[in-house]
Amino acid sequence: MTHDASPAAPAAALPERQPVPFDAPTTGRLIGVDLARGLAVLGMYSAHVGPDVTVGGPVGFLLETARGRSSALFAVLAGFSLIIITGRPHPRTGRAGRRAMTRVAIRAVVLLTLGYALTALGTEVDVILSCYGLLFLTVLPLHRLRAATLALIAATGALALPQLLYAVRKSIEAGTWSDAVIQADPLARISGTDGVVELLFTGDYPALTWAPFLIAGMAVARLDLTRPGIRTRLALTGGALAVLGYGGSWLALRLVPHALSVISAATGGSSASSAWWSDTVGTPENGTPLAWLLVAAPHSQTTFSVLGNTGVAFVVLALCLTVAERTPRLTRSLAPVSAVGTMALTVYVLHIVALWLLTDVRYVAVVEDETMAGLPVLLAFIATAMLLATVWRRRFRRGPLEYLLHRATRPARHVR
Repeated sequence: MTHDASPAAPAAALPERQPVPFDAPTTGRLIGVDLARGLAVLGMYSAHVGPDVTVGGPVGFLLETARGRSSALFAVLAGFSLIIITGRPHPRTGRAGRRAMTRVAIRAVVLLTLGYALTALGTEVDVILSCYGLLFLTVLPLHRLRAATLALIAATGALALPQLLYAVRKSIEAGTWSDAVIQADPLARISGTDGVVELLFTGDYPALTWAPFLIAGMAVARLDLTRPGIRTRLALTGGALAVLGYGGSWLALRLVPHALSVISAATGGSSASSAWWSDTVGTPENGTPLAWLLVAAPHSQTTFSVLGNTGVAFVVLALCLTVAERTPRLTRSLAPVSAVGTMALTVYVLHIVALWLLTDVRYVAVVEDETMAGLPVLLAFIATAMLLATVWRRRFRRGPLEYLLHRATRPARHVR
């Protein structure tokens, strides 16, 4: 694979690039990416179904590690998938490019709709699909950029957008404009939510601070991952980002006077000592203090959290790619996890539907119990997902919902 030609090069000096046929495969399926995606889905299972992280010990640590970081890994891989659809290593051009962009737009609308449908079930899960739908539309214009440019945009977004989100949320708390926007928003009326305001700013996955994850994934997808040393550089970059994010937060919380006490008071008296990496700190109850920007808890929507979570995603992806490349025996043993990754949408939706169907008094008592009682439930969900995915993949190329999503994009063939 080669990198895109520099846009600064004279057009006459470049050979004319032939358009890629719309149905032509652009790349073989990357098993390492499937493995990483499977881990991300199962990590989200642990956050939604597993016991509370306060159980402590190795299990509590693993559960806490998956909190927030799994969804961030999923978002990075969503950006990777967007580049595969629109052309990797080179973006499709001409009619093929327009068709690919239409496919992404249709997928975005379907995910947006499906996300709201799952949210309407009323489970305790904060569904991320609607956010993905909006993000696909938001970052799609960037799909032709080179890896370095995408990385620069992602870094700039990670540094600037959390501060912008903080300012916007403070203005919403002051009640200056959001109510009028929500009342005029047709999406809010149709979905029964706060519509675009919630998707962009006030939801659990505000697109404003989740866009850097997708753009970072797009940058990685532009790289030649088969080139010697590229996976090592990806892992080292991820490690540096993780240290910068979590380590920077740990240092800032202890150097800025009264930061820990202010955060503890804002979250109802909870301990803020672990706010540099853990979501056990909770969320601010009566207004978000400025000191919150120093936190790196997974869902805190701060620069430190975006940097740290992106770093973890890079390390996991690099490790999965290396395992798939160099240890075929281990890769075969992890095939059920990879199978989950190939039909991530299906198993994600199924676990939410299962939670909706199983939500009775006894089930809630087990899952919400802050003991190890929820661990068998989590293991049952994981085992079922891997079994179903493995059996299905032996017969079919795509998962059920993946197939329906593919069929939904067929009108893109008519784009001229």
